[in-house]
Amino acid sequence: MDESETVSLQAQVGDKRGCPEEKEEETPLKKAKVESDHENGGAANQDEEEPGGPSDGEEEGETFADMMKHGLTEVDVGILKYVSDHEGFSGILKERYSDFVVHEISKQGKIVHLDDLSVPAETESQEDPVTDQPTTECDVLTEEQKKQLGELQLFKNKEGTVSIEVVDDTKEKRTLVHKAIKTQFPGIETKTEEKEGRKFIVAYHAAGKKALAAPRKHFWPKNRGSFCHFVLYKENKDTMDAINVLSKFLRLRPNMFSYMGTKDKRAITVQEIAVLKITAERLAHLNKCLINLKLGNFSYKNHPLKLGELQGNHFTVIIRNISGTDEQVQQGMTSLKQTGFINYYGMQRFGTTAVPTQQVGRAILKNDWNQVVDLVLKPRPGAEKEFLVRCREEWAKTQDPEAALKKLPNKRCVEGQLLRGLSMYGKKNIVTAFGLIPRNNRLMYIHSYQSVVWNTMVSRRIEAFGLKAVEGDLVLRGTKAHLLSAEEAETHSIHDIVMPLPGFDVIYPSHHVGEGYRELLTADGLDIDNMRHKVKDYSLAGAYRRVLIRPTNVSWEVNHYDDPRISLVHTDFEKLENKAAPVFNKEGKYRGLRMEFSLPPSTYATMAIREVLKLDTSIKKQTQLNTTWFN
Repeated sequence: MDESETVSLQAQVGDKRGCPEEKEEETPLKKAKVESDHENGGAANQDEEEPGGPSDGEEEGETFADMMKHGLTEVDVGILKYVSDHEGFSGILKERYSDFVVHEISKQGKIVHLDDLSVPAETESQEDPVTDQPTTECDVLTEEQKKQLGELQLFKNKEGTVSIEVVDDTKEKRTLVHKAIKTQFPGIETKTEEKEGRKFIVAYHAAGKKALAAPRKHFWPKNRGSFCHFVLYKENKDTMDAINVLSKFLRLRPNMFSYMGTKDKRAITVQEIAVLKITAERLAHLNKCLINLKLGNFSYKNHPLKLGELQGNHFTVIIRNISGTDEQVQQGMTSLKQTGFINYYGMQRFGTTAVPTQQVGRAILKNDWNQVVDLVLKPRPGAEKEFLVRCREEWAKTQDPEAALKKLPNKRCVEGQLLRGLSMYGKKNIVTAFGLIPRNNRLMYIHSYQSVVWNTMVSRRIEAFGLKAVEGDLVLRGTKAHLLSAEEAETHSIHDIVMPLPGFDVIYPSHHVGEGYRELLTADGLDIDNMRHKVKDYSLAGAYRRVLIRPTNVSWEVNHYDDPRISLVHTDFEKLENKAAPVFNKEGKYRGLRMEFSLPPSTYATMAIREVLKLDTSIKKQTQLNTTWFN
């Protein structure tokens, strides 16, 4: 299975305009979204929308924890075992989004940081081949005009345009004004208009349909790499949302950007991005108006980036209000460093509502398309946005896709895409209708089913044989799996062992746990010997995944603090702005565990944290803990 194909099921990017929204206020309800962890590597990990407020039918004052009582726990998805024997302790994950910081590790093994906002020196001379114009365009705009254009850029101008009269009218002067506006105010487009014999340059916002038009052609030196690589620092925003914002400001299609992996929303993340034939100067200008996003460390290269090319990610995680003693912390972190953790698929893999994604995946694999539609569209208890609740109720009442679709303000969610397909092709052509959902989103359902099978069988493997290699286990030799003999098992450790995700191109352990795969799939109505599907997209080849992962670069410290609202991490952007690092006292009302570690692609940081705390990381359990902590 290609982890890079795993994408968000419901984290849609709406038709947002202009700069990103203001930083959200940290609240007990928002911090409870613990499971929105970063899936390390090419896989995206927002399997769910940010939970909405209570629906009209809910009692006033119902808490998010109440709404999540129908959600999944770790036991529901096969996450059962630990590898260490230390006593666990409680703590709060992601009380603030700044408690979870992710730095990408490049394919060269370097941790990516944002530490330079400057533009490469050669950019201006190569970008502008015209030598008879002033070296700066700033002089051609008055301060008042700059103020008006700035308001236009931020959508604070109700007229939607700014007109600048060109008194000294020459083509050269007009060209300079056009260029000054576009350079200093990314996202603004200009045109020349004549009114009553006077010429004006009219500036207007390019966001909207024009944002997706072909990019304007710019002079591009032959000796400069075609791709501008830069480091993207983002706060509380997922990768695709950030790229959509950048694409609108730069008047580009989002597919002009490339990256090695998607990063979590509820976090501070730092990663490398590449974009085709956009100068560092244009990108740097975006820093003037972007909120929650910063761009820097610009360079020109001859290649884009590819999903999965990264070596992994480095995590800095704050666990607040811990109850564990220093000895418990020492034991838990030492075990994580020396032994590692079970490489389970984390809770965000399976959604947050009462209809887990793996149930939809199982129905797809069984070719039961009526059940697929029912599972995706039927009403369900729990935390959902009000418009989705109304849409599901309409579908349950009328089975009319067009009527249900009208209840959705954003038709690009999974439910909207399926309803649109049913409206276009009818309820007798569900396979075709379901195909309107983007391929990666459809595959997420069956990958989710594979994941819960893997989790379940690995728990059985640990239960049966513990932390040693045994006869019948699988190891990889190159890309091929090999069954260990009794003698070979003596020369291998648990860190060598892999387990298969079910599919037509894998083999299974020869001990009784291997037979457990067949029993589990048979109980689900599937034939393990026939994992090819009538629809090619849903044929599962399978893959192998390591049973245990041992993090690298592991370090930790316990900090004391009094104010739960303060940040406990010194971020890249704070360092650039020369802001002081957090100062900790020897005594404090609360204790926070700061842990750092690096993980390879396709592993879950929450599963490493779980091993240390011995605590259920599901949103259901964490919201109960968080709301108790705030009451």
